[in-house]
Amino acid sequence: MNNQSSRAHEFHQLHVPGDPLVIFNAWDCGSARAVAAAGARAIGTGSWSVAAAHGYPDGEKLPLDLALANLERIVRAVDLPVSIDLEAGYGARPEDVDRSVTDAIRAGAVGINLEDGITDEAGIYGIDDQVARIRAARAAANRLSVPLFINARTDFFLHARPEAHDAGLVLAAQQRAEAYAQAGASGFFVPGIFQPEHIRDVCTATTLPVNVMMMSSLPPRAELARLGVARISHGPGPYRDAMQFIEQAARKATHGS
Repeated sequence: MNNQSSRAHEFHQLHVPGDPLVIFNAWDCGSARAVAAAGARAIGTGSWSVAAAHGYPDGEKLPLDLALANLERIVRAVDLPVSIDLEAGYGARPEDVDRSVTDAIRAGAVGINLEDGITDEAGIYGIDDQVARIRAARAAANRLSVPLFINARTDFFLHARPEAHDAGLVLAAQQRAEAYAQAGASGFFVPGIFQPEHIRDVCTATTLPVNVMMMSSLPPRAELARLGVARISHGPGPYRDAMQFIEQAARKATHGS
């Protein structure tokens, strides 16, 4: 665990507001090695990509054992901190999250994503419920003496239509950020947010490093840095681009140019 703890500390230090860590999400050993060879400072898996690569839809349909076996192989394949997307923790109860996080740490993870969207439902966990789940994740990490980076994700912006993004959503996100920080979160992940003023307001309202997800409407990296972002995740984009390239190459090889 000593080396894992060092990796976890390293991963924490990579999250600097104004100098965002870029996570070009991987899905297996091959993609993780390619990302590492490009000069990445850390590896993060994406649940959608890992599930698709194993033939499953997203939303915790990929069995946890398979996700963890994939994680173990990635950890062995690269000399970088590795974070796993645990979706909603593979269970609603805090004890479910405790189990999943314990297993992820034992598989080599130094970071996790833990979302507040309810699996298979359109809703979001109540703030008290999600706080209890984050506390369970932190308790599991403390028990194993690994300073796990808990990237607490809120799905308010992801679930709302872009035209419905307003000050109310920003306030809800700010309230979640404060509660999640007190519960033991290390970072705050807000996928779906894209308006510069909203990003700025979330970043300035929390002590947690803020993570956004790459999308076509997101401001450029330099502007995100000025707004205070500490991490930019590419989500399922790399997998989709890779599969599109393979399909096009296969079509050309099969049918000719």
